Amino acid sequence: MEIKKLNAASGWQWIKQGYALFMKAPLLWVALIVICFFAGALLSAIPVAGDILSSLLMPAVVAGLMTGCRAVEKDEELEIAHLFNGFKQHTSQLVMLGGISLVTQLLILGAMMSVGGATLVGILISGQQPEDPMVVMQAFAGAGFAILLGLVLFSILIMAMQFAPMLVYFHNVAPVEALRLSLRGFMANVGPMLVYGLVLILLAVLASIPVFLGWLVLLPVIFTSLYASYCDIFPPSTDAADATA
Repeated sequence: MEIKKLNAASGWQWIKQGYALFMKAPLLWVALIVICFFAGALLSAIPVAGDILSSLLMPAVVAGLMTGCRAVEKDEELEIAHLFNGFKQHTSQLVMLGGISLVTQLLILGAMMSVGGATLVGILISGQQPEDPMVVMQAFAGAGFAILLGLVLFSILIMAMQFAPMLVYFHNVAPVEALRLSLRGFMANVGPMLVYGLVLILLAVLASIPVFLGWLVLLPVIFTSLYASYCDIFPPSTDAADATA
């Protein structure tokens, strides 16, 4: 599969293209994101199983949002039903992708614990901040290498997951191969990805100023611009989307 290497300016173009896709159906995009938010909150409220289910189902949700992007790109109507497309096609592969991500996260946390980050990892997993702030400070102070290791490994995982749901859904690529291709695509485009990330950070700051209302626009744009970056890096000419539509 061809992977394009793009110039750094492409990172800004992805934002512009994503915003253009958002503006074709802004109210429906906001509705889709709100539904995702509340569904995620409901799942998180389920003890223990909630977080596991969220991780397993996330790739299918992302794939559904990407089908919405593709519909809008083709000047078709965006529908709430697009959100569920990932549960109608290639579902087992997408769930497997989520499972691989979940297991990898646990392995990374285990690696962090083994190099002196046990206390810090324990605090992170519990989701509850200790009453004594010194406990947190001491946990961070004693986990310098563990934090560095975690940052490196989680960054690699994020890069591998960046395009994996789209590769599974649109290209019918096996989950492990999709992770490998996603990582290759990301590493081949570090320049534009850096620009893309920096612009998103700036927009996140701006979106937070009016009592976080800007996030109603920014969150959909994050997904639509992700789709734009995917289409640029993995050329449509090699895309099997039409065959799977």
